[in-house]
Amino acid sequence: MELSLKKRIGLELARSIKNNRKKIHELKQLFWECTLRCNLRCRHCGSACLPKSQIKDMPADDFLSVVDKITPYVNNHELMIIITGGEPLLRDDIEYVGKQLYKREYPWGFVSNGMLLTVDRLKSLIDSGLRSTTISLDGNEYDHNYMRGNNESWQRAFNAIRLLGKTSGLNWDVATCVTPKSLDSLNELKTKLFDVGVESWRVFSAFPAGRAAENKELLLNGGQMRQLMDFIKECRAEGKHVSYSCEGFLGRYENDVRDNFYSCEAGVSVASVMSNGDISACPGIRAVFSQGNIYKDDFWEVWNNKFQKFRNRDWAKIGICADCKFFRYCEGGGMHLHNADNSLMMCHLEKLNS
Repeated sequence: MELSLKKRIGLELARSIKNNRKKIHELKQLFWECTLRCNLRCRHCGSACLPKSQIKDMPADDFLSVVDKITPYVNNHELMIIITGGEPLLRDDIEYVGKQLYKREYPWGFVSNGMLLTVDRLKSLIDSGLRSTTISLDGNEYDHNYMRGNNESWQRAFNAIRLLGKTSGLNWDVATCVTPKSLDSLNELKTKLFDVGVESWRVFSAFPAGRAAENKELLLNGGQMRQLMDFIKECRAEGKHVSYSCEGFLGRYENDVRDNFYSCEAGVSVASVMSNGDISACPGIRAVFSQGNIYKDDFWEVWNNKFQKFRNRDWAKIGICADCKFFRYCEGGGMHLHNADNSLMMCHLEKLNS
């Protein structure tokens, strides 16, 4: 596979900018995995969340203490705090946390399956300073309910999306995990979403971790991946803001299906506080890559002095990456795609070229 000269120049420029960001490692997004409890049991869940979890929810003030400790070192207006889970709306103190973040002048948002987002709950969240949200919807009604294991899940999620479409002043989007079952119905879903006011639609494909490792029928093959990329290109040609997630390097599709060239920002501009206190990057990354724990380490010291494995990816040049001429741009793909032994569980470029 060859890239056009224009794309190679763009990739080289993006690589240079990324290398500078690694040196500066300015924290721009901070995730809080506030719970591992969830009211669904999704077939593709990477965290294997359940209605009850052996790990108790982190006390809200424990997370807020981390925020207070980093406040002298960050621009609070430019650091986005994203509350995730599990299902964050299972907690009844999200509004309390939101108000405390708003008081400290941090923008904040949350990621949800939409099951519990009612008119009243949305109003209370907005009154607490909510800035953004993401709702997950994984296809048409049958496909989504199959993925989520609940026959009411699609309707509730779509009601939440419809509600957001009638709400002004929020940044929000819809995230869709595309599987072989849902691939051919994406055009139908596109119409439904944009008809109710969706302005940004983010799609991704399942990868073999968590429950998805046990449900291989959820994984796209090479031809299906190319079909998905072409669908996104067509949507963008229509003027609709549809993009593929930041999971991996896409070769000839780079800059055609996303707003920017590929970059894994885990540990470069993105960090997380996990439900057990671990300090990591994106919440979906294997626990072996955690860099410390808020109950025994200073978060800011960890952010500044650790995360070397995230910022220098030479260790990832093994296996299929060892002789890949595109490694300089990809650096082994997203950190969430690496197993505990450093091996890569899935290569997007290899799949697209198969």
